[in-house]
Amino acid sequence: MRIRPALAGALATSALILLSTLSSAPAEASSAAAPTVPPISAAAAPTGPTCWYGACYDYVYGRQITDTAGASVRMKIEAPEVNPAQSGEHSLQELALQDTARLSTVEIGWTVDPELNGDSAPHLFVYHWVDGQTSCYNGCGFVPVSKKVTAGMALHPNQVAEFALRNVDGDWWVLYNHQEVGYFPGSLWDGTYTRAQVVTAFGEVALNSDDLPSCTDMGNGRFGSGPNSSWIDDYRLQGAADRPRFTVTASSPDSYDYGKATATSFHLGGPGSGAC
Repeated sequence: MRIRPALAGALATSALILLSTLSSAPAEASSAAAPTVPPISAAAAPTGPTCWYGACYDYVYGRQITDTAGASVRMKIEAPEVNPAQSGEHSLQELALQDTARLSTVEIGWTVDPELNGDSAPHLFVYHWVDGQTSCYNGCGFVPVSKKVTAGMALHPNQVAEFALRNVDGDWWVLYNHQEVGYFPGSLWDGTYTRAQVVTAFGEVALNSDDLPSCTDMGNGRFGSGPNSSWIDDYRLQGAADRPRFTVTASSPDSYDYGKATATSFHLGGPGSGAC
């Protein structure tokens, strides 16, 4: 699919208006836990939840260190149960691209986050980080280009969709099922972030620190090592010399694990501590 670079010029005026409007978005989304990419750890053994950026996080992830202009995956969209008795919890699956220092990040995925979205349905989301600083969901400089496919829209569980991130002429474009959702202008990073060196596709559960272990599901609540679990597959790179090759890890395999791992796919999920 060819992304239309000319859109950037045509949208310049509207982008300025959008940026001023979106600057108020963090106030709305500030209480929702930010999506965070799993840390790179030298430890071979599972490390348990990582507590940072105001919450604790469990992950099941596939990662590759490479150099690429973009990547894509297919993911199953689920409706995991998020603990209704705790604030600040969410469950998501996403694709993230980062620079070598892991300070610059672009993300796309689906999330069940009652605090952010006001319901228990899965929603499409985009996010980005600049110099290791959080931003906000679906805004903070993101320029939408579609009225049909929009960041934040509700999705249907049990469907399958492709999620993609690609750098075109210095801007990071976001695609959902081969349709352009919008882009993060390269100017957000002062033009310094045009290729990614860390690719991660993963399931994430954000946990309240008082709720460890949590009953919040990952995926559809079934263990990735078991039957009928959620999955990520068809991992592809764009403009990379390397072949796609995931290394798959689970931070807390007693709560959330993986199975059927290949170079380009894996199953993931789990019930946490059990039914809420």
